[in-house]
Parts: sequence; structure tokens; C-alpha cells
Amino acid sequence: MNNKMELTFKVIIVGPSAVGKTSLLNRFVHNQFALKYKLTIGVDFLTKTVEYQPSKSVKLHIWDIGGQERFKFLHRSFYEGASGALIAFDLSRQHTFSSMKNWLSEMRSIMTNEIPKVIIGNKTDLIPEIGQIIDRSAVEQYAKNEDCFYVETSAKTGENVEKAFLELTQRIVKKVG
Repeated sequence: MNNKMELTFKVIIVGPSAVGKTSLLNRFVHNQFALKYKLTIGVDFLTKTVEYQPSKSVKLHIWDIGGQERFKFLHRSFYEGASGALIAFDLSRQHTFSSMKNWLSEMRSIMTNEIPKVIIGNKTDLIPEIGQIIDRSAVEQYAKNEDCFYVETSAKTGENVEKAFLELTQRIVKKVG
């Protein structure tokens, strides 16, 4: 029997404001980057079919959740039904790393089930310009302690963006499989 039904998963991308969540999403789905983005008010949605193994694909419904504090009351309903999460911070701004940790603990306190998570350190393209702001080994250790995969990306250049989404997709498929 040839079952061609495509699996669909809800994925959320969360993190502090202005860390590049929308840029990551647009790079992944449309392979585009814009220097100017409007603030995400509440949540945005994009969909992409991802081939996670040769000739095996799933559809991702990706929810881009606004990072502003004023939308915090909406998080519970946004998290509901998510199969995986990308949690982003900005490698060029130290405070976004500690803020990202709050997003992760909030998510864990709201969600009843443990889902695969990928932590993204975004904006690697800024490091040559501004220098090393965040201790990468501390981030790697944190991700390991939290049982999360860690990857550094640049939505601007596209570096590792596909890798982050693919890694999450493979972890989701493995968990449900």
C-alpha cells in the first residue's frame, strides 16, 4: 500500500523582540532577506514542505510569535499543539540570551508535553564587525543542559538557517515516529 499522506506539524519560533525570528522565517520559506521588517504583532504564519530524508517530506506550519512583553498573555494559546520549537536570540546583544532562557522556561511551564527544541544564535554576520559578545561555550553548555540542539545562523547570509529547521524537523519526525 502506497500511503502518500503528508504529515503536518505546527512549529513555533519564539524569542525576544528584534532577534531576527521573522528574518529567519523569511530566509527559510522564501529565501529572502530584508533589512527592514515590521514588528510582528501577535503571531504570523508561514508554511513550507520540508524534505527531511530523500523522498520523505512533511509540511511545517510555522508560527512566528511576536517577542514583545505586551503579547505575553497570548503565548499559551500560541504554544498549544506545537510539535517543535525554535528559540532564537541575537548573538550581537547579550541580554537577548538571558531573555531567551526566560522564553524557554515559560514554554516549559505552559506546555504539558516535552517537544523537540532548537536554540538559534542568530546574526553571525555581525560578529566580524562587533566582535564576540556572547560566550559561545556557555550557550552550548546551556543548550546541552536543556536537551536542545544549538546552531548559530545568519538570516542575512542564509548561513545554517536551513540546517536549524531541518534539524528540528528530523527531531520531530523521530519523536512521533
